[in-house]
Amino acid sequence: MQFSNEALQESVMDDFEFLAAQDRVIHLHHGGTSVVVDLESEQVPVIVHWGEELLDSSPETLRGIAVAARPQRVSGGFDRTARLSVVATEGSGWLGTPTIEGHRAGAGFSIKPEIIEVEADEHSAIVVLDDSEAGLRLRWEIEVGTGGLLHQRMTVRNAAESDYSLDALHLAFPTPWDATELLDTTGHHLRERAAQRRSFTLGTHLRESRRGRPGADATVLLAAGRPGFGFESGRVHGIHVAWSGNHRVLAERVVSGDAFLAGGELFAPGEVVIAAGSSVSTPWVIGSWGDGLNQLSQRFHTEWRDRPQHPQRPRPVTLNTWEAVYFDHGFQRLSALADAAAAVGIERFVLDDGWFTGRRDDTRGLGDWEVDAEIWPAGLHPLVGKVCDLGMEFGLWVEPEMVNPDSDLARAHPDWILRGRTSLPHSARQQQVLDLANPDAYRHIADRLHALLSEYSISYLKWDHNRDLVDAGSGPGGAPRVREHTLALYRLLDELKSKHPGLEIESCASGGARVDLGILDRMDRIWTSDSLDPIERLENQRYTGLVVPPEMMGMHLTSPVVHSSGRAVSLELSAAVALLGHFGVEWDLTSADDATRERVAAWITLAKRLRPLIAGGTVVHVDGVEPGIDVRGIVAADAESAVFTITQVATSAAYPAGRIRFPGLHPARTYELRILSRPADDPAQSPLAWAEEPVTMTGRELGSIGVRPPVQFPQQATVIEFVSQH
Repeated sequence: MQFSNEALQESVMDDFEFLAAQDRVIHLHHGGTSVVVDLESEQVPVIVHWGEELLDSSPETLRGIAVAARPQRVSGGFDRTARLSVVATEGSGWLGTPTIEGHRAGAGFSIKPEIIEVEADEHSAIVVLDDSEAGLRLRWEIEVGTGGLLHQRMTVRNAAESDYSLDALHLAFPTPWDATELLDTTGHHLRERAAQRRSFTLGTHLRESRRGRPGADATVLLAAGRPGFGFESGRVHGIHVAWSGNHRVLAERVVSGDAFLAGGELFAPGEVVIAAGSSVSTPWVIGSWGDGLNQLSQRFHTEWRDRPQHPQRPRPVTLNTWEAVYFDHGFQRLSALADAAAAVGIERFVLDDGWFTGRRDDTRGLGDWEVDAEIWPAGLHPLVGKVCDLGMEFGLWVEPEMVNPDSDLARAHPDWILRGRTSLPHSARQQQVLDLANPDAYRHIADRLHALLSEYSISYLKWDHNRDLVDAGSGPGGAPRVREHTLALYRLLDELKSKHPGLEIESCASGGARVDLGILDRMDRIWTSDSLDPIERLENQRYTGLVVPPEMMGMHLTSPVVHSSGRAVSLELSAAVALLGHFGVEWDLTSADDATRERVAAWITLAKRLRPLIAGGTVVHVDGVEPGIDVRGIVAADAESAVFTITQVATSAAYPAGRIRFPGLHPARTYELRILSRPADDPAQSPLAWAEEPVTMTGRELGSIGVRPPVQFPQQATVIEFVSQH
């Protein structure tokens, strides 16, 4: 399924077949998930079940579920207790956060639609609702995908003759009443997606992004579960908004017995005004559930991998030049780096910031997408030719949405800069944002990118976005522009992919500040974080992976002293933490000696061997481990093999530590344990018994009993492979 946010064709709204009265409970199911929708008891649909697949349910029992969910009237309340419906509004008596809010020049705020048309099959449904008094027609789309994800989208059509100002529009996902604990993520640059938990009590927990992108502090998932839910166990439901602009997610529990998660775009004042006869659609809001976060995340991974545009070829081992050279570009230095990269097995060489006109630091030149003739008098041809002759692909860093005020582009077209006032918005990294919704600005940037991609053999763009949007308007006194800018960005990415088949693009935004499935539906990987500190990366990669499959997460081996934290780390720790994703290198390999480069080459060889497993396997995070130890892995789809890492984050309370488990393996199969990498033995410790002689155990034994982990100093890691012996 291709997720897009384009307005839907109005003609489609007239093609549905209304359900017979006796069939007005819809059961959608797929991929282990069922969704039951009651169309009978209210004027709008009500989701009465979202979770475990109900394969044995009959029409009678499904109707029983619907009837059993209907509330009583209570003293002191309305004569008819309002419910969380698909379009919950004050007009229907709902006193919680409404689904939709809007008005016509300050009037016509009340909304109370009724079902007029329904189309449904086993996996999806479309329901059209009409409010003739408000002059609105709504189209609700719901689908249960192959992995068991629940997708929702709403389209609002203005059926009246006057403009309609749309202030808010969310999609709600009901959660069980016993889901009393919330999980989301927050963070900042170099520390994205740090987890936080809280009780899910009466009231609203609200998370908003007003940054013009999700932001480093955004939650990639908002989840509600039974108290103490973890990765392996505990029923949990979560939602993600597949949108790259401003958005809102919330968790709400109301006194009438409804609890739900909801999400959608966050509109600026006056940003969405629907003209007569026009329509606006929400982005897709996607829900997953599971017995533990491992199962919840696997639904995202399964479904994302089923997309036709999902990367199919092995993920090329990538070297990015940023931390190797920064702005110090020159053919000789980069040529030597390319030689070193090819010698260790690198497959893609990415030239980062600093290659275009006037770019000697981050204060100038951004927007002038011409190769700097002073540094590259023959253009990039010598370097591109060198890289390709060495058997590597060539990639290039760009930041097309941004501009330095000190640039030829900004001086020529100051009117192309997003702003709400005569003065420029607050600067960040000495740059401003181009208004891609401006057709002239869009065409200029598109033409420059097409020219680069046509002139050079560029197979990969690292697409950066290094600042938040603020006061982002169409010009002094103009309209808010984040939504239209985001849609223009999507069009530009689609255009580039269409005109340059095989082009791959990475989403980078000061690291991981634009991680969402709206952008990732058009790109081939994310840069997970600018922090390459392996200890910091453990949590970041764990919670990014709740939604993003590992083969789309950039994970790089870093230099011996981490640039972002100053921490000294071993090559083995850095490589082990980077192993379970899209592997790469962010390091000046010319500064390493021959022995070190041989170790790098060995890790790259291992990464290449394991990447089919990583690209198709099931991610497993292990609960209940000693606090100083992190255990995670990936199990092959056929359970023939698996790889796990045991990382010592800090000293353990137990010494030596107690046994650790490896869940997710086939319980009836026997596996041989093979250590692929471990720190050198400490002479103060005796040998680890199971590392000294061949050991086989069943998947059930490994998942429930486990083994003693090796004694490791903090910041050390061991990589273990499990191979089925049948």
